[in-house]
Amino acid sequence: MYVEMFGGGGISEAVNKNVATAMFTLFENFPLAKITSIIGVAVVAFFFVTSSDSASLVIDIITAGGKTEPPTIQRVFWACTEGLCAAILLLGGGLGALQTATIVTGLPFAGVLLVMLISLKKGLDEEYIRVYGQS
Repeated sequence: MYVEMFGGGGISEAVNKNVATAMFTLFENFPLAKITSIIGVAVVAFFFVTSSDSASLVIDIITAGGKTEPPTIQRVFWACTEGLCAAILLLGGGLGALQTATIVTGLPFAGVLLVMLISLKKGLDEEYIRVYGQS
């Protein structure tokens, strides 16, 4: 924030211009920009790989009926399907299409979370009455 407010910064302009390169604009304001850029790319790559692996494992367990050791080929299928969907969205409309798809699929899930919140409240109220009596 200090560099952005008082120094040369340019980070906010880079974010508005191209989000994908904003991280590199940030690194240019500090020493060892090339090294930190390489480390940054590696960290982002590891993040995507581990997130995809975790998502593949979860969907694999769900589709295997809760078995925690489903067949490996099934997990490979889900990982490839995930990657294919992401690639199609990126090729079809770039980052904007991917962000829009994320929002569109996340909105119904927000409704599910609200229903779960109400259910939790009711369950906690019933438990309170069961433990401490009528109040």
